[in-house]
Amino acid sequence: MFIQINDFKLFAKLVGENTGKPTIVMDAGYGDYSKTWDSVISDLSLLTDVLIYDRAGLGKSESSSKPRTSIEMIKELREVVKGTKIKLPFILVGHSFGGVNARMYATEYPKDVCGLILVDSTPEDYRERFLPTMSNEFQEAYNKQFVHEGNYDEFMESLKQLKTSKRKINVPLIVLSAGKKAHYSTKSQELWNEMQRDILEISTNGELVIAENSAHYIQNDEPEFLVNAVKRLLSRF
Repeated sequence: MFIQINDFKLFAKLVGENTGKPTIVMDAGYGDYSKTWDSVISDLSLLTDVLIYDRAGLGKSESSSKPRTSIEMIKELREVVKGTKIKLPFILVGHSFGGVNARMYATEYPKDVCGLILVDSTPEDYRERFLPTMSNEFQEAYNKQFVHEGNYDEFMESLKQLKTSKRKINVPLIVLSAGKKAHYSTKSQELWNEMQRDILEISTNGELVIAENSAHYIQNDEPEFLVNAVKRLLSRF
């Protein structure tokens, strides 16, 4: 389906068994769209309804004239949620940059969300705390990647927005951390896992799970980690 948002339309798809359990809403990483969930969507849709969508300018969605920052993206996601008429509250899943959006959404619209799963999500202090520990080549490649969806400044503005909006949320949180990141030294990997653990501070009920054999796309490398995380949250309802 296509949801009208201001002067553009976003693609969304709702699949599942309509079990009466909370719907799963999934937000992809930077430059990714709904296909990033192909490896888990069939398993998740057997558990409950699942809503996937393409952010503006990606996949089948039209482009937006608004800045490509998290504050704008979560407003657009809320319109998608309203347009699909899914039952509130729902469980929100965010991968990588989608985790930034998911955290902000849960903070700004707390009544909409009853659970949060962050899949190797970007910490708010990534640029200051983590990036300087990596090689110059890694940093250059990282900085040059911002051509698919918003630019470098907009991405960093999103991390700034995340810091500004940061406060405690009263929903269960599961943080999935990739334990085998590409191009990471042992020291870098330990720091990454530590920063993922720090994200638990935002919730009164948080859990860290390290997917030891996964690179950044845990949903592809070890999909059972995400499926099991969803099962654990759904078991509460």
